[in-house]
Parts: sequence; structure tokens; C-alpha cells
Amino acid sequence: MTFLQENRQRVMFALALIAPLAVAAILVPFRGTFVGAAAGLVLVVVVVAVAVGGNRFTGFVASASAALWFDFFLTRPYDRFVISQRPEIETTVSLLVVGVVVSELAARTRHYAKVSNEGSSYVATVRDLTEFAKSGAPSSLVIEHAVAPLIELLDLRGCRFDTRPSDPPMARIDAEGEVVHIGMLWPAESMGIPGPEAEIVAEWGGRFLGRFVLTPTPGEPISRERRVAAALVVSVVGASLASETRVPK
Repeated sequence: MTFLQENRQRVMFALALIAPLAVAAILVPFRGTFVGAAAGLVLVVVVVAVAVGGNRFTGFVASASAALWFDFFLTRPYDRFVISQRPEIETTVSLLVVGVVVSELAARTRHYAKVSNEGSSYVATVRDLTEFAKSGAPSSLVIEHAVAPLIELLDLRGCRFDTRPSDPPMARIDAEGEVVHIGMLWPAESMGIPGPEAEIVAEWGGRFLGRFVLTPTPGEPISRERRVAAALVVSVVGASLASETRVPK
């Protein structure tokens, strides 16, 4: 991994602070003939580049930096944090607002792209386990193959399979990805899976066949998409167990 990849956010934060200053300084020799709105558009391009390459915070910092240095270098009176003309005030405010909006849009686009990529990965995980189970592998091997995906999906510290029901009952992830704890829905997407242990029950046709006992990472948020994918993994295990325990007619 390169230095840039390891320190990407730090580099983008530095650019958010420095790039608008550098560009505004470059435009100083032309400020007498360069229209203020045109200079503002040049700085918007800088903000967009930082927002796309960094994150929401770096985009906001770049927006504030661009508005600040536009005011200092490119509005009258020059080299002072004072604006005397209304059009330049409007341009400065517009620069800040546009930068914030672009930063938010870039952040949401990255989020949707990440969710889409993760969704494809989750589908592939369930498909691979399903294909393995359909190949005729014994349910004990299907269970073994399910442990690693569950640990990855739910960011667990540990995971094991138990054929006995929990006593006393513990927090449970159901087939819809909901986390039920002491009879109430638990906000796992913000507070993580409650511990010290939780479970996902493997069942088929309403029949209990076992359960995966989960050791969650305390306070680690787990999205509903991840929880649903984990429930699907366990349902594949349930189908495999049911196929071995079904009594022939």
C-alpha cells in the first residue's frame, strides 16, 4: 500500500486547507481584470476536486477555505477580510453554499456506491455457500463454511454453532435482520449487536435445528443489509441440516 493510500484523508485535509489558498493567490495578479464571479467558479472547481477525492468533512473545509481566501485576495478592499460591494458578498456566500452542497452530494454518491458494492458482495457470499450446500457437502462442513462469512458480515470476535436452544434467551437476529433484545428492537445500526453474546437461529419449516452463537464487537455498528445477509447465510445452513434430518417417506 502506497503512502497516499495509507494517508489519503490526511492528504485531502491538507489540500482542503492549502489548495484554495494557492489558487486564490495565483489569481491575484489578474484580480483587477478578472470578474469576481469567474474567480469564484475557479475556486468551486477546486472544492469539487477535494470533495470528490476526500470526504464530507474535507469538502466542507475546502468550501470554507475557498470563501475565506476569495474574500481576502479577490474582493475589494484587497488583502483584508472585508467586502465592500454587494455582488462580491453574494459571490462569496454562493461559493460557500455551492461548496457545501457539492460536498454533501459527493458524500452521498460515495455512500450509495459503497452500499451497492457491498450488496453485490453479500449476494455472492450467500450464493457461494448455497452452491457448496447443493454440491452434497455434509451439513457439518456447511456450518464450518458459514462461520467465516458470519464473522466478516457482523464484525464478530467469535462465532460457534450450538445444537441446544439458549437458556436463558439472548439477543437474536431474526430473518428480517432485526435485532430483538429482551423483547424490544435493538438499534444495531447505531449501537452494534448487544452482548456479551447474541444468536441467529437455524431453522427450517419452523423447526429448530441449531443456532450460531455470536460474540459481537462492543459498540460496532452493523447495517441492516449486513444482518439480513447473515440471516440468509444461516438459512442456508438450516436447509442443509433439514435435508439430512428429513425422514424419507
